[in-house]
Amino acid sequence: VQLQASGGGLVRAGGSLRLSCAASGRTDSRNAMSWFRQAPGKEREFVSAISWYGTIRYYADSVKGRFTISRDNAKNMVTLQMNSLKPEDTAVYYCASDGSISDRYGSTWPFWGQGTQVTVSS
Repeated sequence: VQLQASGGGLVRAGGSLRLSCAASGRTDSRNAMSWFRQAPGKEREFVSAISWYGTIRYYADSVKGRFTISRDNAKNMVTLQMNSLKPEDTAVYYCASDGSISDRYGSTWPFWGQGTQVTVSS
């Protein structure tokens, strides 16, 4: 599975961005997908995850109520709508697939995209 993340950029605090992750290759595994992020000098952290049918969605407490994860299986795509962005959301955002939806450390997610930079100015 190959993952291509896009949609990052520079935005002012309070603004919005929409990240997308397109999957290609073997995409029929009824997989969960997720977003993680890593800020400079910090460890990678979980952001959100979604089940195949979208009926299960998890969010980190820090983004709950501001970010929304969704997916379109027909297009093999998962998106992360990020609203009310804060400077502390600044990080490289990575999408991942085929892992355990309850895994918030990333160790069970075998496939990762290349990351997209999100920078939120104050």
